[in-house]
Amino acid sequence: MALRLSRGALFAAGLAAAVSAAALAGTSVAFTMKSAKNSALDTTIVVSATGRTLYHYTPDKKNAATCTGTCATTWPPLLIPAGKKPVAGAGLTASKLGTVKRPDGTMQVTYGGYALYLFSGDSKAGQVNGQGLEGVWHAVAPSGAVVTKSASSAGSSSTSSGYGTTTTTTSSGGGYGY
Repeated sequence: MALRLSRGALFAAGLAAAVSAAALAGTSVAFTMKSAKNSALDTTIVVSATGRTLYHYTPDKKNAATCTGTCATTWPPLLIPAGKKPVAGAGLTASKLGTVKRPDGTMQVTYGGYALYLFSGDSKAGQVNGQGLEGVWHAVAPSGAVVTKSASSAGSSSTSSGYGTTTTTTSSGGGYGY
């Protein structure tokens, strides 16, 4: 049985869909971060909603972001749309979340005042391949402190960070069990 709608009914349905889409566009999208136990670091760290490790660049002062250009290609900043606020998920303290305006005008998420970055060398949840690179990239603990311990290793590998070659330890197995 074919359903036939008049032009008026089609217009009304299209208008209703457009109004619903416009209403949704103005709503706040949850931008949630959380904490997770990382077996390679044997500690709990701050991660993205998808479980990717978030790092701090120690040359950044509190509430500042200086990793730009090539640095930001290797270490993508955790950005949030203007007007949105990050949301503290399990294990995080909401008052420690914030944002900082980057030199290009975009907004970057901070935790404990530290600008947060992902590492292009981490391809899945639980990896901490960026931990300790160049002596300036470190995961962040839910307390807001920088985690300086080295990742346990099933072996070492030579990894290029975009600033020269550094020997790093990497974790196998992802650390999260999923």
